[in-house]
Amino acid sequence: DIVLDAFSGSGSALQAVWELNAAEGRQAQFIGIQIPEDLTEPLKNAKGAAKQITTNAINLLSRIGKAANVAELCKQRLRLAGLRSRGNLQLLDVGFRCFKVSDTNFSDVHYAPDELNQSALEGFTDNIKPDRTPEDLLFQVMLDWGVDLALPITRQTIQGREVLFVDGNALAACFDAGGRIDEAFVKELATHQPLRAVFRDAGFADSATKINLEQIFKLLSPSTEVKCI
Repeated sequence: DIVLDAFSGSGSALQAVWELNAAEGRQAQFIGIQIPEDLTEPLKNAKGAAKQITTNAINLLSRIGKAANVAELCKQRLRLAGLRSRGNLQLLDVGFRCFKVSDTNFSDVHYAPDELNQSALEGFTDNIKPDRTPEDLLFQVMLDWGVDLALPITRQTIQGREVLFVDGNALAACFDAGGRIDEAFVKELATHQPLRAVFRDAGFADSATKINLEQIFKLLSPSTEVKCI
């Protein structure tokens, strides 16, 4: 079962899912949605117990360096509740992933011809925004491919390059930039025979490597679907 709480608040319903799993040996999952509502605003008009509870929440978040909002409070509650719910049940899964709505990872390169000049072309050598992490790119690719966002993700280093593997070999991603992806690396990655493989367009050592990419996989792992971003 999957429990959906569209207004999660501090996460009481989400915590209850873990407690139910621990008590009855279930494996229910949850999806919680909560906007980052500021906690300092309701504190101004709060009285009595409500004021004390809100103050305690703000102080807790401040001690751990988090913003004073309801979404951060929900995440911290789940961290602490997960430790308590797990107890001696080492097999109980109390992990969770947190996503936020954001804009695309790709730079806007759609300009009219008369808006471009020679000096601006240097900025188009990489179409990925500079502040995006490999995890940002991975989850966008997973969404595009329809891969379950809850699947386990592991990191491996292959020939000095970081590779993210989703659910074993369901997807392999290398987003290293700066010309670090060469044919030797591609051949070794292909021996893992992932169902899907994705690379960063700016990561190839030369044009020949990118041109030969699909051919290498066809030879060593013909069932792999290959993609460049």
